[in-house]
Amino acid sequence: MAGVDAVILTFSRPETTSAVTRGAARLFVGLGYAPLLEVGLPNGRRADIMALGPRGQIAIVEVKSSLEDFRVDRKWHEYAPYCDAFFFAVAPEFPREILPEEPGLIVADAFDGAVLREAPTAALSGPRRKALTIAFGRLAAVRATGV
Repeated sequence: MAGVDAVILTFSRPETTSAVTRGAARLFVGLGYAPLLEVGLPNGRRADIMALGPRGQIAIVEVKSSLEDFRVDRKWHEYAPYCDAFFFAVAPEFPREILPEEPGLIVADAFDGAVLREAPTAALSGPRRKALTIAFGRLAAVRATGV
């Protein structure tokens, strides 16, 4: 339209994080997983999303809201011992070429997401899977009751 400047929408880092987290969680639900947000791990780290699959498989997703967020946060290697598959989730405009090639890759917005690169799988040991699954179920139950 003549005489009208284009409007460029920008979102704050928390808004981007929230949108990508929501879309990635919705993607996992569509894939048959049950996701939980902000799940503490035994090593003191906190997974942005941990999702339990239909056959007991565990996926962890680390949401990256900006280039700066990725550059200052190098703890992602510490999630691998607690999942069968690890993914980064980013917004569509994120510069994906800077991400490492090893993890899976999800692109998401507030409504949905898509897996652009499958995560390599490494099966958890039986005892660790059992401990994580029990902790996951207990956390889900506590959150469901609202206490």
